[in-house]
Amino acid sequence: MRRKVIAGNWKMNMLPNEAIAYIEEFEPLVKDTKNEVILCVPYTDLFYCLMNAQGTNIKIGAQNMHFAESGAYTGEVSGKMLKSIGVEYVIIGHSERREYFNETDESVNKKIKAAFENELKPIVCVGEKLEQREAGTAEEVVTTQVKLDLEGLTNEQVKNTIIAYEPIWAIGTGKTATSEDANNMIKTIRHQIAELFGNDVAEEVIIQYGGSVKSSNAKELFTTSDIDGGLVGGASLKPEEFSKIVNYDA
Repeated sequence: MRRKVIAGNWKMNMLPNEAIAYIEEFEPLVKDTKNEVILCVPYTDLFYCLMNAQGTNIKIGAQNMHFAESGAYTGEVSGKMLKSIGVEYVIIGHSERREYFNETDESVNKKIKAAFENELKPIVCVGEKLEQREAGTAEEVVTTQVKLDLEGLTNEQVKNTIIAYEPIWAIGTGKTATSEDANNMIKTIRHQIAELFGNDVAEEVIIQYGGSVKSSNAKELFTTSDIDGGLVGGASLKPEEFSKIVNYDA
């Protein structure tokens, strides 16, 4: 049975002192969970979160990385740099990165490969826009992203990739795909992975749902057949609210 992985994406929020206070409040609320807990925080919070999460069940991830190991890429951070301070996870290809910073499936693919080269576990985001869903092309859009993003990876690498399905129209809008719709799309993603890498890989890969997840809908989403947890945005900024999402099965 696949484990549940619940990751918080703080986006561009939280100063270091706020991050430290957050972990102090959050840790006792989730210490007994059987689910995997990840906080993906801004670069300036990484060191402080890593230090304060030591000895807890909270894993720390970054929100982005460059595909090069080093070089003339002003303002960027490499996988090697993240690994050097103890980061375990990194979000790659979030819809906001694709929309605002022109990331493509090609660059996402390069970043995933660079993450594995540095022993980082990628959380790879895919999802459709509202106009694509309304046009009936949502499945085609998402499966194409999966195919291009995972191109050239080994079966073992895909098994260790977390995929986050995030319908773009549901991010930060308060709208949520129904549990049935979300589960069906994640089934489609799993089927695409089976076609590309085989059934064994598809059954093992973790696929999350991301899109206005909150404590009131977490249990309904996470107890479906194929949703293996969530990538949580706004609700992860509040320790008590996020702990309720993490402890949905308590």
